[in-house]
Amino acid sequence: MRISDRGYGEEGRERLTLVPENVDDLWHLAHVLEPGDRVEGDTTRRIQRNDDQMRDTGGQREHIFVTLEVEEVEFARFANRLRVSGVIVACSREDQLNAHHTINVEEHDEITVEKHFKPDQTERLEEATEAAENPDVAIATVEEGAAYVHTVQQYGTEEYASFTKPTGKGDYSRPREELFADLADALAHLDADAVILAGPGFTKTDALDYIEEEYRDLTDRITTVDTSAAGDRGVHEVLKRGAVDEVQKETRISKEASLIDDLTENIAQDAKATYGPEDVAEATEFGAIETLLVVDDRLRTERQGEGDWEIDVNEVIESVERQGGDVVVFSSEFAPGEQLANLGGIAAILRYRLQ
Repeated sequence: MRISDRGYGEEGRERLTLVPENVDDLWHLAHVLEPGDRVEGDTTRRIQRNDDQMRDTGGQREHIFVTLEVEEVEFARFANRLRVSGVIVACSREDQLNAHHTINVEEHDEITVEKHFKPDQTERLEEATEAAENPDVAIATVEEGAAYVHTVQQYGTEEYASFTKPTGKGDYSRPREELFADLADALAHLDADAVILAGPGFTKTDALDYIEEEYRDLTDRITTVDTSAAGDRGVHEVLKRGAVDEVQKETRISKEASLIDDLTENIAQDAKATYGPEDVAEATEFGAIETLLVVDDRLRTERQGEGDWEIDVNEVIESVERQGGDVVVFSSEFAPGEQLANLGGIAAILRYRLQ
């Protein structure tokens, strides 16, 4: 994310001119923008012309500059765009005022956001700005007969490729080199700045030997990590051990993986943890929260007044921060966020055990 300008608008709202530089940045914006915010930028709009001489074609698209009062925000990950919908409150064409419109924000589009930023939203933008300096990372996990490649995004990990080649004995077995070749070819095509090669036993070592022999350009980018499994479980182990942090500054997903493990361990031991909106709010009243964990999708839903929690989540967050606690907003796109969602979407690691 690039912040190209800062200032203040009406009613003390902060104005930031932002340029999302990748899909991760669009995802961040989806969790920063809320109903009532103002977003301005260049767009196109189909405009009807009152011209008897023209055949009715349903209007022609024209470039206009608009300011929307936001009503709805949608992150279309597979379309690589952010859809911001609302009412036009300012426009380069006055005849379009008060109409509903949608701005499609894509990578490298410039928009200006005017709003009262909450602390966690400001922190999210700062993380996105700092992340622009981090290298791209891929995690390759391999075991006998199977290999997987995941890319590391700020909103989670995503499977890029998977290969299954039965090895060993039998009519359908294939030489291990075929599996290693498929894996190496996928990594070469992905062209990540760094690759973490992980898996159980000696299979990953044999895969690395093959890559060093046949794909020498990849060798300098690869580090190896021992894990007990391949696939999603292996990726989780890589993140938990902080292996990604060695090539990226502390990533949000590795932090989330570690925190969710701490939380579930405390819950299993009936120790310093609590979960669910009511219990978390009660722990806040006692000043007992060391780290508050909340899922971004649920946080956004509650802030928009569309949720069913009996608590004011903003009051809980502000109270935790006043008491010196940390607030971590989890990505719903990543496995720890899914685990947290199953616990009610909000939980806390405590300073001490509550009776």
